[in-house]
Amino acid sequence: MSEKVYIFDTTLRDAEQVPGCQLNTIEKIEVARQLEKLGVDIIEAGFPISSPGDFNSVVEISKAVTNPTICALTRAVKKDIDVAAQALEFAKRGRIHTGIGTSPYHIYEKLRMTPETVIEQAVEAVKYARRFVDDVEFYAEDAGRSDEEYLARVIEAVIAAGATVVNIPDTTGYCLPNEYGAKIAYLKNNVPNIDKAIISTHCHNDLGMATANTLAAVQNGARQVEVTINGLGERAGNTALEEVVMAIKCHSNLDFDLGIDTKQIISTSKLVSNLMRMPVQANKAIVGRNAFAHSSGIHQDGVLKSRETYEIIAPEDVGVDQSSIVLTARSGRAALKHHLNEIGYTPEGEALDEIYQRFLELADKKKMITTRDLEVLVGTTHHCRMSIQLVGLQVVCGKSALPTATVQISFDGDIFTETACGNGPVDAAITAVKNITKRRVHIEEFLIQAITRGSDDLGKVHMQISHKGKMYHGFGANTDIVTASVESFIDAISKIA
Repeated sequence: MSEKVYIFDTTLRDAEQVPGCQLNTIEKIEVARQLEKLGVDIIEAGFPISSPGDFNSVVEISKAVTNPTICALTRAVKKDIDVAAQALEFAKRGRIHTGIGTSPYHIYEKLRMTPETVIEQAVEAVKYARRFVDDVEFYAEDAGRSDEEYLARVIEAVIAAGATVVNIPDTTGYCLPNEYGAKIAYLKNNVPNIDKAIISTHCHNDLGMATANTLAAVQNGARQVEVTINGLGERAGNTALEEVVMAIKCHSNLDFDLGIDTKQIISTSKLVSNLMRMPVQANKAIVGRNAFAHSSGIHQDGVLKSRETYEIIAPEDVGVDQSSIVLTARSGRAALKHHLNEIGYTPEGEALDEIYQRFLELADKKKMITTRDLEVLVGTTHHCRMSIQLVGLQVVCGKSALPTATVQISFDGDIFTETACGNGPVDAAITAVKNITKRRVHIEEFLIQAITRGSDDLGKVHMQISHKGKMYHGFGANTDIVTASVESFIDAISKIA
């Protein structure tokens, strides 16, 4: 049977300390309910003595959720513990999380105490907290930079005083994974009563190693991990819940029971991101928008043949509908054909080659090609086979310039060039085309439409012209709206018998 690793989520406490990420009580309850749905074991709901708002949030979250243990943070101070106990009055399962610094930086410079008085205060705080709840967690702040022998003495003393969980924080994100793992192993082997408590991790990401340190600790005996959604937290953040959970899930040698519904990861990530007004970076592991996106032709071809060639996680496992084959200038024919098939178009051979060349021309102008772009691209491919084709176009326009266009057209195999003026660049260019083709036509309708949005968008132009009492329709699409307009006009006049 797999060993249990408890998931302790501190998004509502540590992540909420990030500047600009503060939540009101209603928002905190919404997050707490989603964390319950996700399956976390413990929710650290706040630091009750820090503000009336935090106190009220712990109270209301205790009422709102049923399954997770609700934890309240304190210092190793009786007043803090009293307030935390009051805030947890309605919790089905309450935990007080109390502690004190154990590194030389904290003992001598922050606390201005001696090592022995730190142990005395730690023991007193744990004993006092046990008067209110049976579940008391002790944190040895800055354990990552604490002397191992002294840290072992502190941990032994607080477990003897009644601590059920001992938290070994790498508060400054200083440790390397082998160092942090060794610290956990040292405590496992040198604290006589360590079997009476669960060892917990709380790693910060100052050097980008929070997840690696947490996993190293689990491999060396830690059985609770303190994490946040999207890795939010003080300074560079905390260990990301989604990274630890999926790393353990991916590695069969890490055979642990986590109890997390991984299909809720993306929805939880989005909720926290939206409520905390903190966008998730695109390349963030597991939850970034590019986590399951492929734009390189080689990667796309591999994923289309077999997902496992470039993905170690099935996107459905974390709540993503499917991998994203993103069309860019680096995409190959396989990806283009896949997307064309998705919209019901199945070109082969020369037809696919023709569309692919037009796709590359467009992809060099746009950062990313959308499905709507492809629909337009397929609709305009026939332009390449028309007897009249736009070869070149140059316009001069502006506030103080007379709009002038020079148009070069291939007409029945011959190249013609004409320059004309107009009341705008489109009018000038169309006049030049009329002069070349000698078609006496009248524009009845001229419609310009953006496909998606953005200044680099693909513009779609529909044009209706009349000639000798008959109507003809033309279509053009280009990131250059003047070019799209001229191509639409040429498309229409090419249909005149």
